[in-house]
Amino acid sequence: MTQEKKRILTGDRPTGRLHIGHYVGSLQNRVRLQDEYETFILIADIQALTTHFERPELIRDSIYEVAMDNLSVGLDPNKVTLVLQSHVPAIAELTIFYSMLVTVNALRHNPTVKTEAAQYGYDDMTYGFLGYPVSQSADITAFNADLVPVGEDQLPHMELTRKLVRRFNDMYAPVLKEPQHMLSNCSRLMGLDGNAKMGKSLGNAIYLSDTAEEVAKKVKGAVTDPNRIKATDPGNPDICVVNKYHHIFTEKEYDNICDMCKKGAIGCVACKKLLTESLNNLLDPFRERRAYYESHRDEVRDIINTGTERACVIGNETVRKVKDAMHLIV
Repeated sequence: MTQEKKRILTGDRPTGRLHIGHYVGSLQNRVRLQDEYETFILIADIQALTTHFERPELIRDSIYEVAMDNLSVGLDPNKVTLVLQSHVPAIAELTIFYSMLVTVNALRHNPTVKTEAAQYGYDDMTYGFLGYPVSQSADITAFNADLVPVGEDQLPHMELTRKLVRRFNDMYAPVLKEPQHMLSNCSRLMGLDGNAKMGKSLGNAIYLSDTAEEVAKKVKGAVTDPNRIKATDPGNPDICVVNKYHHIFTEKEYDNICDMCKKGAIGCVACKKLLTESLNNLLDPFRERRAYYESHRDEVRDIINTGTERACVIGNETVRKVKDAMHLIV
């Protein structure tokens, strides 16, 4: 008898194209796990509204971009399920039910909510932004996810989800599955400008859809050791952004590159050319797959619609069980 695969839920907010930081942090892991787990990938357009509610057109245009970015890195539409969040009514219903089980005070003290509020300059948070973790709990439980890949900053959200599940099951009936987190073992990729974060709004990212020429231009402007004046000056790889990228994308040559840098045997220009070559070798197959989907947008739409329809069936069954447990079915 074949053992049923465990289910993973992961996803992206459609607020622009995805960059290599997303690839390092999550996308490469999705590709690796797609054969081992039943994978649901949520295009979280409702949650994108929590920070981009004044730019709905950006979210609309980014839905296809995010879908194509996921497909371009090697995710197989026959193995994974792409889901458009706003088209799954079960998520909205569960969000309302769960909001009865969590206090405003608990949400205000959620460290991730506090950090993101400060990041966006929100002195007075909207109801939707404050309730973001509750919406995430609805995402996870709607599809009975066993595992959720997260970074450390998302752990408070996962703990809230588990608390909500336990409280619901104890109060009504044990119908919800308590999910576990799968902590990413990848460190966050810093921006080309040395900023601790690579971000769409910071102008310091290399996108998965960038051309080879765009990658070369961006790498050329990346921050290196400011103390190196001449190519033959000894460098300090520990304070060089380009070196940190080599550690990830030129792994086999990394030790040699560091050694040459320290001896002044390789200049920053040559070092950046090596990185550009490594990045373009990684991105070339992504570009080829993306070109296919860009010329077959109807196919991308069908992949999203088919996945969303499947998700609706699962989500509707979860809501039925939840309503039955709460004695809301008459």
